[in-house]
Amino acid sequence: MRIKWTVLLWMLMISGLLAAQNTANTSFQVKGILLDSLTQEGEPYATIKIVKKEAPAKALKMLVTDMKGRFQEKVSGTGNFVMTITSVGRTPIVKNFSVKAGEKVVDFGTLYVVDASNELGQVEVVAQKPLVKVDVDKIEYNIEDDPDSKTNSVIEMLRKVPLVTVDGEDNIQVNGSSSFKVHVNGKPNNMMSNNPKEVLKSMPANTIKYIEVITSPGAKYDAEGVGGILNIVTVGSGFEGYTATFSARASNMGMGGGAYATIKQGKLTLTGNYNYSYNSQPTSYSENYREDYQSIEQKYLESANSSDNSGQFQHGNLEASYEIDTLRLLTMSVGMYGGGNDSESNGNTIMWNEARDEKAYSYRTLSEGDGSWYSIRGNVDYQRISKKNKNRMFTLSYKINTQPDKSDYYSRYLDRYQVPEVFQLYNSHTFGKTNTTEHTFQADYTTPIGKLHTVEAGVKYIIRNNVSENDFSEDKSEDGNGEYQYNEGRSSHYKHLNDILAAYFGYTLRYKDFTFKPGVRYEHTAQDVRYLVGAGEDFKVNFNDVVPSVSLGIKLGPTQTLRGGYDMRIYRPGIWYLNPYFDDRNPMFISQGNSELESEKSHAFNLSYSSFSSKFNINVALRHSFNNNGIERVSRLIGPEGESFGDHFAPEGALYSTYANIGKSRNTNMSLYFNWNASPKTRIYINGRGNYSDIKSPAQELHNYGWQGSIYGGIQHTFPWKLRASLNGGGSTPYISLQGKGSGYSYYSLNVNRSFLKDRLTVSVYGSNLFSKYRTFDNTTFGENFYSASKSRYANRSFGMSVSYRLGELKASVKKAARSISNDDVKGGGGNSGGGE
Repeated sequence: MRIKWTVLLWMLMISGLLAAQNTANTSFQVKGILLDSLTQEGEPYATIKIVKKEAPAKALKMLVTDMKGRFQEKVSGTGNFVMTITSVGRTPIVKNFSVKAGEKVVDFGTLYVVDASNELGQVEVVAQKPLVKVDVDKIEYNIEDDPDSKTNSVIEMLRKVPLVTVDGEDNIQVNGSSSFKVHVNGKPNNMMSNNPKEVLKSMPANTIKYIEVITSPGAKYDAEGVGGILNIVTVGSGFEGYTATFSARASNMGMGGGAYATIKQGKLTLTGNYNYSYNSQPTSYSENYREDYQSIEQKYLESANSSDNSGQFQHGNLEASYEIDTLRLLTMSVGMYGGGNDSESNGNTIMWNEARDEKAYSYRTLSEGDGSWYSIRGNVDYQRISKKNKNRMFTLSYKINTQPDKSDYYSRYLDRYQVPEVFQLYNSHTFGKTNTTEHTFQADYTTPIGKLHTVEAGVKYIIRNNVSENDFSEDKSEDGNGEYQYNEGRSSHYKHLNDILAAYFGYTLRYKDFTFKPGVRYEHTAQDVRYLVGAGEDFKVNFNDVVPSVSLGIKLGPTQTLRGGYDMRIYRPGIWYLNPYFDDRNPMFISQGNSELESEKSHAFNLSYSSFSSKFNINVALRHSFNNNGIERVSRLIGPEGESFGDHFAPEGALYSTYANIGKSRNTNMSLYFNWNASPKTRIYINGRGNYSDIKSPAQELHNYGWQGSIYGGIQHTFPWKLRASLNGGGSTPYISLQGKGSGYSYYSLNVNRSFLKDRLTVSVYGSNLFSKYRTFDNTTFGENFYSASKSRYANRSFGMSVSYRLGELKASVKKAARSISNDDVKGGGGNSGGGE
């Protein structure tokens, strides 16, 4: 009997071991990648639950996706299973699947997740999507998911973007530098780079999907842009579906409207958008005071001016993609930005002696005129992906861009008292045209080597022609009512031609949580300068630049990243810096470009820490940069004998300003971005920076240094009935320049919006600085023999409302070539009219 029980026991043990072994042999792997259906980016930290179909309440396996949306896990058993993927604010994904004995892998491939848009009964699901994403060389701010984008302009939204500063006069800095480049949908827009303040404050933010701050542009980007690159991605360019949205807005500063739409027909997809704004601001005022240290009879200059401005701005874009097959893609686009303005001003100028009891001279000025500025572009990209490796890619690109600019102004001088004849203070008419035309050809190739390495290389050729014409006519009759006669000596026609050949090589190593990205770029520039009318001698010059860069990144945990790097950047001066036109329409404030400027070179080291989780988002960045031949605006007061500039003459007491490679600057700055999702309905954020600058010009014996700080913050909250509100505020201390100090500022705003008809209709109201009609700015400039101060008052109070309505369903998308042309190699300059480079 004992033998029988022993045999039975051994049989049970053996059968158990065989069953366990069989179970171990039936384990399989599930894997895949989860992407956002709109952005095509990985969905991090989504929860995945796997159950047996006959036992849905008992989880066999629980896991989460990584930062790139990937998942891979071992599961035991065979039969029928159910996988459920959930993420906050997203529609759940449910997948039924079966596994037979012997199957080792269940590959779900690429899965796409979409935003949850349904309400179940009286239950409303509210979630805070991450506004900021970080990569090794860039930071992305999601404009589209910020409620303030319903009412704000793009420049107001920039106040929230990490590493970006917007001061009270809407001057923009990136990484502490006002020298940066602007791209739109990955392609450069030189007009926006030259005039970011004028353009971005006119653009409604509801046309923008997200903004990238490319802090360390790698070798594939042109070597220009000390501060980095702002890449603005519009809604139309990446918006998916058969859809159209119409919007309108009105405020005490003007009105506007816009539309965008996406249409798909077979393999061809089209998307387009258009926006128009009309702006009319209350009268602005300015006062100027200047003291001449070396004169007694002409000691103090005082002037006051009032001006009225109105203008219109429009921008549009049409893009198309055609999928030739699964490996070949053809994309095309055309677009334009620009507008016009009308202005009138009334000024009064008085020069006093040292005792202030006698006028040396005085006069009044009446000016009126209009101007227009546009940027029109088109590009074609052909992309070929390898059949054997989807990450191996070859791209051919062509781009054409033109930037016509016109200005037409009349100036009249009244009540002239003892005005020196040398001033040539006659009624005048100035008509100016500038244009930059570019043709760009580019080829790019990128390929992975194994699982850890990627190399990229490319060549580029740019043909860039800058043309400037400034015609000056004057009325020398005694009563000022005669005919205007053309004055060739005070006119200027000028060409600045560039041929730029570039080649780059980059390498990327991604090993577990570590990324290493070095690169090098070579650029050869051939310049041909021609003077057709006016002073100057033709000349040709060549430049050769080798530009290295390196970026490193390491993940310290699931939500934390440490980044660092070095980059060298160069600036080629644009046409506003180079144009030799001698502008003496106001004989006391004369300006002239310098066609002999050389490229400016800057070196920068950066280190940053980022932590982004569902509750807290933090980015802290430290950056130090320096250059030894910086392009600086230099002003000096003309002495008692006056001074000749070729065929031109500057009288005593005139402030003459030009540009020169004289700057030696050192800048160290730290920035902090903080976002706290206090609850699913409440977000609190802060964006601040501190900066220490040391700028000097040994040759000019000029030196200035000091601290500057700025901060912007706010709170957003969603109330019952889908009522969203945000309160924002901020300010800055004065900033410094080589020869002076700018003004500080303070700012606040309130925005409220609500959506109706299943979020298709959105109505918004907004206001800013409601208790102060004007904002005052004080600026100072100093030199060896003078001190100057100015005070300006601009309209400060604004309020208004906007309405937008969406039609259609979301199904299609315009595909884009992964590589395209990026011309970001020119430093913009002074013209408010938005002239060419």
